[in-house]
Amino acid sequence: MKILVLNPNTSAVMTASIAQAARAVAAPGTEIVPVHPSFGPVSIEGHYDEAMAAAGVVEQVRTPHAQDADAVVIACFGDPGLDAAREALAVPVLGIAEAAFHAASFLATGFSVVTTMTRTCVIAERLVHRYGLERHCRGIHGTDFPVLDLEDCGDETVSRIEAAAREALASDRSGAIVLGCAGMAALCTQLQQRLGVPVIDGVAVAVKFAESLAALGLRTSKQGDYAAPLPKAYTGWAGSLRW
Repeated sequence: MKILVLNPNTSAVMTASIAQAARAVAAPGTEIVPVHPSFGPVSIEGHYDEAMAAAGVVEQVRTPHAQDADAVVIACFGDPGLDAAREALAVPVLGIAEAAFHAASFLATGFSVVTTMTRTCVIAERLVHRYGLERHCRGIHGTDFPVLDLEDCGDETVSRIEAAAREALASDRSGAIVLGCAGMAALCTQLQQRLGVPVIDGVAVAVKFAESLAALGLRTSKQGDYAAPLPKAYTGWAGSLRW
């Protein structure tokens, strides 16, 4: 089985870290193929970044790597370009936020999200509502350190995330923590040991869900809005991205 793990930002260091987290949970025989776009932001920390990253996702789902994959994981907590990728591909396509929210709802009656920049909390809030899990999510908490700080994550950064998670568990009366950034994947086990509650990394659970869907022979429906994109001319720099 081959799973394409697509980091929508252009940080090669973060792509490698995400790939390591994915391979750590992948079943024997599952090949993890990590990629990131050739253009776009080095980190995704707002609506503008996310819009550009979604175009990068479109670029990557048109590559031979994506066409040969058995499933695709979009490894950014905003799930940028998720619907577009599902239009473009027949194989299962999972966003790590959607996967993490569902996994957390299996493990606790309520969960809290701990993410990076507070300005991105509204993006996670909108996703919670979109996925119908607002009754399970009891709070979304920013720590206000840049995403790229996670490329070289020291004790101070880990301690800040842990402190935010402890505050969230207490104030929200939650039973689980969802890590709101793919760059936090490497911290999952350490934080779970310190906090004593389920800590959910979206990269890991998305990979396992993707394996399960692919093994069951389930594919993205091509009836209705996930039918293949309509062929038409794209102009300017987007010409190469047309269907």
